[in-house]
Formats: sequence, structure tokens, C-alpha cells
Amino acid sequence: MTDPHTPPLPSPYASRVPVHEQELDGFGTVRVLPLDAAADAAVIHGWVSEERAAFWGMNGLTRDQVAGIYAHMDTLDTHHAFLVVKDDAPVAVFQTYDPEADRVSECYDAEPGDIGVHLLLAPAGTEGARPGWTAALSGCLVAYVLLGLDRKRIVVDPDVGNEKAIARFLKQGFTPGPAVVLPEIDLPDVYLPEKKAQLAFLRREVAFPG
Repeated sequence: MTDPHTPPLPSPYASRVPVHEQELDGFGTVRVLPLDAAADAAVIHGWVSEERAAFWGMNGLTRDQVAGIYAHMDTLDTHHAFLVVKDDAPVAVFQTYDPEADRVSECYDAEPGDIGVHLLLAPAGTEGARPGWTAALSGCLVAYVLLGLDRKRIVVDPDVGNEKAIARFLKQGFTPGPAVVLPEIDLPDVYLPEKKAQLAFLRREVAFPG
């Protein structure tokens, strides 16, 4: 039995400095933390190992392999990974990248001010199933990249079979682009197989009119 006089243990994320923090009325406080490959590997491995995360491309990897991929990403100036926490509970992995330094650049005409993003939500718990929960979280991340990073357009490239992600982006105001085939990449630390993707775009003036 828990002693009511014993203070709760501090959150392991409380001392980490966010790149973005936003309090949303009726939702909570969202903090976007630079991902710590070693400290966050266990949480992320649990998420990416689930069948629902097959489109993330890490099914079957060990925790050390997942940590290695994100440790490699941390050495890059063009790709960045973040752990998103809401009220100090992890709720998503968020990645940003420079499209001109990514394989997606071979499939569309990049514009100055473009930024690519990938988002993997944590398994839906009681709170994650609330109406508007995903939209509120996604809106916070859009504010970070378009306003906080002063970018003009977001580019996403979900797998064409990932209908839930595509529907979520379109509902958020993204404009669908072409379906393209992203070439495979085989690097010492990362292998990404060929992927058929549905491109979609969100301009800053659409997300934040006026």
C-alpha cells in the first residue's frame, strides 16, 4: 500500500530541457524533448515493436538496435528525433528532417523553407482515446516546426497503406500530393527498404491563416 504522506517520485523527464513547451487548455502541458537514444530506447522499442507500428519500419529490431539508429541520427545535422511528453508522460516519437538531405528529395521538388516530419503516437490509452486528443497534440507539433523553427511548409510521406495516418494528415489541413516510390537506403547504421509513399503538404499560411 502506498503511503499517502510519501511524495511521488520525480518524473524522469522533468529535468530535461525542451525545445518546445506549450500548455493547452483542457489538454495539458506538452513538452518536446531532444530524444536520448540510451535513456528512451526501452520506451520507444516497446512502441515500434507493436504490429500497429509496422509502417515505422522497426518491427523485429532489438532495443539496442533501436538505440543505435537514434544514436546515429543524433550525429546528423539534417535529421532530429524528439520524445514528446504530455504532463511528463511519453506520448509520441517525433522526427524532423531536411527534405533535401533525405530520399524524399528524389521524388518531389523541394522548396526553401520545407521541413519533413514523421510522427509515431504511443499506444492509445484511456486518455489517447479521447475525442480531439490526437488533433491537439499534432497541432502543438505543427506550431513547433512552422512557428518555432520558422519553416514555410511541412512535408509528410506516410506509407500508402497507412490509411489512418493519411486520413489524420488530411483532416489536419494537409494537401495530398502524388504517390511516389522512395528508394531504399543502405547505410552502416540504417537500412530503409523501398517504400511507396503518399506525399502531403501543409503550408504555414494554411495552418495559421492571417
